[in-house]
Amino acid sequence: MKTATPKNIDQYIAGFPPDVQETLQKIRDIINDAAPDAEETIKYRMPTFVLHGNLVHFAGFENHIGFYPTPSAIEAFGIDLAGYESAKGSVQFPLDQPVPFALIRSMVEFRVKESCKMDSKKRKK
Repeated sequence: MKTATPKNIDQYIAGFPPDVQETLQKIRDIINDAAPDAEETIKYRMPTFVLHGNLVHFAGFENHIGFYPTPSAIEAFGIDLAGYESAKGSVQFPLDQPVPFALIRSMVEFRVKESCKMDSKKRKK
């Protein structure tokens, strides 16, 4: 893993072993597919997708993938996330277990709807 702050998501992913790169790229592809209007960037030294504000972040660690879909998504998918370590706005997917890609897609889709709804409310004011 690199210690320098990556300039983009490609650089970020390149800093990991090949098997982790594959998982990170698949998560990136899922997010791009589920949120085609979101912009990719690096925030907090993590891959971030922005759509009317921060949509989701993800990050690779030595033993897990961190996924940060905001507290609302963690709460909404609490039952599905019951087997994983989670906190207010994050969840850890261990690298020694299958990554729940369909669940990640569902959480991103939830966040897209939520983000667009919040943006619509802002514009009405």
